[in-house]
Amino acid sequence: MPRLKTDNSKALDAFIAAKAEIDTMLERLAAFSADHFETSPDEIDWGHVGTLKHYASLLRQITDSAFREGERAD
Repeated sequence: MPRLKTDNSKALDAFIAAKAEIDTMLERLAAFSADHFETSPDEIDWGHVGTLKHYASLLRQITDSAFREGERAD
C-alpha cells in the first residue's frame, strides 16, 4: 500500500513564524549590543557587568542547545 504524503503546510507556516520571531529578537539584540547596551563608558559599573553576564548565560543555553555544546554536548 503506497504511503500518503503528509501535508506539512501548517507545520511549515509555524516554523517560518517562529524563525521570523527569532530573527527579530536577534536583530534587536544586535542593535542593542552595537549601542553598547545603551550605556556609556562613564556609567559602567558592576551592575552592568552582572546584567551582561546574565544575558550571556541565557544566550549560552540557547547556543549550547542549538549546537549541542556545553551541557548539551553528545
